[in-house]
Amino acid sequence: MRKILKWLGIILGSLIGLVLILAAVLITIGTSQLNKTYDIEPETIAIPTDSDTIARGQYIYSTTCASCHGDNLAGTSFFDDPALGNIPAPNLTAGNGGIGNTYTDADYVRAIRHGVRPDGTPLMIMPSNAFYYFSDEDLGAIIAYIKNATPQNQPWPAKRLSPMGRILLAAGAFGDVLHAETIDHTGPRPTAPAQGVTAVYGEYLVNTGDCRNCHGPDLTGQQPGEPGAPFAPNLTSSGHLADWSAEDFIAAMRTGQTPDGHEIDGDFMPWEHIGRMTDDDLTAMFLYLQSLPTTTTESTK
Repeated sequence: MRKILKWLGIILGSLIGLVLILAAVLITIGTSQLNKTYDIEPETIAIPTDSDTIARGQYIYSTTCASCHGDNLAGTSFFDDPALGNIPAPNLTAGNGGIGNTYTDADYVRAIRHGVRPDGTPLMIMPSNAFYYFSDEDLGAIIAYIKNATPQNQPWPAKRLSPMGRILLAAGAFGDVLHAETIDHTGPRPTAPAQGVTAVYGEYLVNTGDCRNCHGPDLTGQQPGEPGAPFAPNLTSSGHLADWSAEDFIAAMRTGQTPDGHEIDGDFMPWEHIGRMTDDDLTAMFLYLQSLPTTTTESTK
């Protein structure tokens, strides 16, 4: 019996040791990912100051960025978990605690289009893999609006990931949240189509609207990496929208309720902000989604 207990103790101790070694390795990897620097020389784009451009920037911001950074641009706590850490969406204005006090035009381009801070380290969760598709004109309009926003005094604590948070980051449990690592920073710029009620322009809105990070690269649905997130359904013509009309799609984005009465979880699907889009833009998005081919390997749940 003593020999058995001895060997059990040795085995248990060895397993604990291996777990601790693995945890240390993952913490090191997670820390390295957060501290990696990217030498990005951002493109020089025009930042107009006319009222039409600022209004265009406000429209894009309110439908795309406000769900994280707030309607008044003061930021939000976004992710705050005692066991994992906190990741605030920062105050974008020139008020107390805002990045508008220090960011240059190049800093905004680097952050929005490339997911990189002025010091070269990656932004976490910032969907720059989607915002990379913004045309120079639309990106310039967003920056123009941010720079002209009313200053808000709202400081936030610095981003912090606990050891457990770094373990999960390194293990890929959060999904792809450091987009600076996956963006082709030197690739050719995507061209933006003309605005209109077309599937082509709808694709532009879907790409820049960050739909693929949740619903999958081909929009056939997937389980997002965000803790607690529900399954993001198939949006193609073989999925949940197969029997919808454009009017159904618009109504769902305006009310948060699907045609069959399902309540859309606004904590994970920002329908309230998407619903601020014009009927024409929402129709264009719907036309693009309906144009996607059917698939026999759809990821529905």
